[in-house]
Amino acid sequence: MNPTSPEFSNETRPFFCIGNHDSKRHETLSNDDYGSILMSGFNFVTTPITNDFFRKRIAALVSGHLTKGDSEDVPIVTPLTTIDTTLFPSASASGMVGYASSWIDLCSKNPIIASVSRQILNLEISYANFVGLRSVIVAGPGVDNDTSGTSQAIAQYARAIHEALNVAARMNIVIHMPMYREPGLDDVTANLADLEAAKSSSKVDDGPAQVELFGAWDAWNQIRTASKYCNRLGVALRLPAILPEKDLQNRWFAEPLQYLTLGPKTFSRNKAGHPSLTKYHQELISKYMTLKNEPYLLLYDVGLESSGPLPNPAIELDATSTAVENSDCPTPQEAASMTTTAKSQVQPAVKQNSHVSYMRHVEMQQPPLSYLEVSALSNFQDYLQSPLQPLSDNLDSQTYEIFEKDPVKYIQYEKAITMALHEWSHQRKPTSSPRGAVVIAVVGSGRGPLVTRALNASAATGVAVEVWAIEKNPNAYVYLLRENETIWQDRVTVVRTDMRAWKGPVLNSEAVESEKAEPKYGKVDIMISELLGSFGDNELSPECLDGIQHVLAPHGISIPQSYTAHVTPISTPKIHTDISVKAAAGDKKAFNTPWVVRLFAHDYVVAKGVPYHPRFQRAWEFKHPLPPTAAQAIETKRGYGTAGGCGGAMVASAGLNDHNIRYCHLTFVCRARGVIHGLAGYFESTLYEKTIGIKKDPEDQEFDGDDDIIAEKVELSILPDQVDKKNKDMISWFPIFFPLKQPLYYPADTELEVSMWRQTDDSKVWYEWQIDAFTWVGTATRIKVGGSDLCTSRTVACMM
Repeated sequence: MNPTSPEFSNETRPFFCIGNHDSKRHETLSNDDYGSILMSGFNFVTTPITNDFFRKRIAALVSGHLTKGDSEDVPIVTPLTTIDTTLFPSASASGMVGYASSWIDLCSKNPIIASVSRQILNLEISYANFVGLRSVIVAGPGVDNDTSGTSQAIAQYARAIHEALNVAARMNIVIHMPMYREPGLDDVTANLADLEAAKSSSKVDDGPAQVELFGAWDAWNQIRTASKYCNRLGVALRLPAILPEKDLQNRWFAEPLQYLTLGPKTFSRNKAGHPSLTKYHQELISKYMTLKNEPYLLLYDVGLESSGPLPNPAIELDATSTAVENSDCPTPQEAASMTTTAKSQVQPAVKQNSHVSYMRHVEMQQPPLSYLEVSALSNFQDYLQSPLQPLSDNLDSQTYEIFEKDPVKYIQYEKAITMALHEWSHQRKPTSSPRGAVVIAVVGSGRGPLVTRALNASAATGVAVEVWAIEKNPNAYVYLLRENETIWQDRVTVVRTDMRAWKGPVLNSEAVESEKAEPKYGKVDIMISELLGSFGDNELSPECLDGIQHVLAPHGISIPQSYTAHVTPISTPKIHTDISVKAAAGDKKAFNTPWVVRLFAHDYVVAKGVPYHPRFQRAWEFKHPLPPTAAQAIETKRGYGTAGGCGGAMVASAGLNDHNIRYCHLTFVCRARGVIHGLAGYFESTLYEKTIGIKKDPEDQEFDGDDDIIAEKVELSILPDQVDKKNKDMISWFPIFFPLKQPLYYPADTELEVSMWRQTDDSKVWYEWQIDAFTWVGTATRIKVGGSDLCTSRTVACMM
C-alpha cells in the first residue's frame, strides 16, 4: 500500500462514542428522558437493572439473618417482581447498557453477605439478558490482594463472575476496574455496602493508604483467569486524575477494553471554568483509540448541565442515523454512527453537556489516522494467520498481489541490487556470461517484482545483466511468461522448476534448441530471493538457498546476505483468547502453531534499558552463501548418507540439514509482575553490505577485524525499535507469535529465561520453545517461581 496514494489522502480521525452513567440513578429512564440525554450529546446511557425498593428489601433480608447470628443459615433471594425493577423490554431499553447493583459485596468475608450478593448478581444478569441488554457493567472488587492481605476476596469475586457468565451464555459482562487505586479518589466501582446492618461485617480494614500500581491489574488478571479468558468478559477502565507510569498504561492497553470511564475528578477546570483533561490523558485516549475495536467513553456523575450549542461540522447524515422523535431509540452502536450533523438536524435548539462538548473538542484534536491505522490494515490487528508453506503450496495471485503492495521492501531490494552492480563494475569482477553480462537469477520469482527491480538497477548503473526468473508455481510461471512478453521485452529467461533442482543457466541454448548438443550449464553471479518469513527462516529460506548454492559462482553474491531472528516475551490476552476459542472448537494444533499476526493489543513486559539484557534479543543468524567448508561437508554427507539412516541429530535422519539446526538461551528482566502468553518473533536482514573504508586510529597499530570496518548496508527490519530507522512504513511482514498453552504468571523482579530450538529431520523444519521464571531470594540464591511446558510446532512443521 502506498501512503501517497489517494485512498490515504482523506484525514480520518477516530470517532468518540460517549455514554452517560449516573451512580445515583435508581430507575430506568423513560423514553423522553433517554432522548433528552441523547440530545445533550451522549451516544448511549447506562441503566440500573433493579431499583431502590429492591435494595431496601435485600437490606431487610440480610439484617434479619445477621441478627440471628447463624452464618450457616444463608437467606435465599426471591425472584424479581414488578416492584423490584423499572426495566422492561422496550425500544429504549434495548439500546442501553446495564449496570449491576454496585451496593452488593461479592468480596465480603461474611458468608451471608457474599452469598446474597452472588444471588443478586445472577438475578440481575439473567433478567438483563431477558430484557435484551447486550452487555452489563459490574462494579469491580473494592480491594486488591495487596491491600486486603488475603486472596479470599478476589477469589470469591472471580468465582462469582465465572458463574454469572454461565447464567447468561450470550451476554457480555464488563468489569469496572480502576487503572490503579488512586488515594483520595471516590471509587464508583467500590462496594458501597450500604446494607446498614452488615457494614461492620463486610468492611475491610485497609490500613494506611498504599499505592500499589499493579494491584488492580493483578485483581483483574485473577478474575479473567478464573473465567478461562472468556471472550465475553471485558474491562471498563476508570482513568485516574493522575496517570501512572507508561508501563501500567501499556499493560491495560493489552487488555480487552470495552469502556474508558471518566468521572468528575478525572477532569480539571481551565481558567474559564470549563472541564478539561491534561495532555497526558489526551495522549492516552488517542493511543487507546487506535485499537480496531476502540473503547467507548463512559462519563459518570458529570451531571446533565448544558453549555453552548451542539457543534455542526460539515458531515453528511449517515444512512443508519435515526431521529429521536421517532419512538425507536438507537442502540449504542447506532447512536455512535449518528453524526453530529444528524443530531443537530433533529433538534437545532439542543444544547450540549459541557463535558461532552469538551470531549468532542478533544475528538477533533485527535491526530489523523496514519495509513497503517486505516481499516485496510486495522482489520489485521491481532488477527491470526497460519504461516505460509511456499515449498509445499502454490500461492494464488491475490496472495502475491498483497506482497507486491509494499513499495518500501522493493525499494530496499532495488537499492541493494544497484549497490551490488555498481561495486561489481567498480571492482571489475569477472562475469559468468560469455557475453560479459552479470548473470542474475531471481529464485522464487512469484509474479516478478524483483525481476523488474533487477532490470531497473541495470538501467540505473549501466551494467549489462542477463536475468533468469526461476519459479516452481506453474500458474505464476504463466504470468511470468506474459510479463516477459509485454513488460520486460523478452529480456528475461523464465524457467519453471523447484530452485533446488535447477542446474543453472544454459550456455548453449541455441544448440540445445536445435538438438545439436547437450546443454552446458553455467553459473550465477548474483542470486536474489525474497524467501524471508516473519522470523527470517520460518519459510525455509536457509534450506532453499542451500539447495541452489551449487549454481552460484565462487565470487557470487546472495541478496539477502544474512538474516537474524529476534524474540521477546509478551502479554497478549486477546490473542490467547482467540487461540483458546480455536482449541475449544476442535483445533488440536492451535497452541502448537507459530501464528503470523499483526501484534497490536499487547504489552512488552520486559524492562527497557537493562544492561546486557535488551527487550529484543537475537536468537540466531543465517548467512549466504555458505562457506566452502560447510558446503563441502553437506556434499560429503549427501554422498555417504542414506535415506532413513541414523547419522543426523534426529532419529531416522541422515543429517543433511543439521547445519541449519539452531538453539538459543536468552535471559530477560521484568521489573513489574505480569503474565506471559507467548513469544513475539521478528527478523532483520542485511540485503547487501559493502566495505567503504577502515577506521584509522593513530593509537591503534593493529587491525582488529569487524570493529575496524566501515560498511554501508541496505537492510530490512521488522523489529519495533528499528523499523522506522531502517524501512519506515514497510508492511510486508507481520511478526510471528509462539503461544503458551497456559499463561505464565510471574512476580516482580523476575528473570525470564527463554530456550528455543530450530529442529529438522531432513524432511521438515519446526520450532520448540520454553519459558522459565526465576527470582532472586538472596545475593547468590535464585529460585524458580514458574515455567511453561516444552512447546513444539512439529505437528505443523514446514515441509521441505
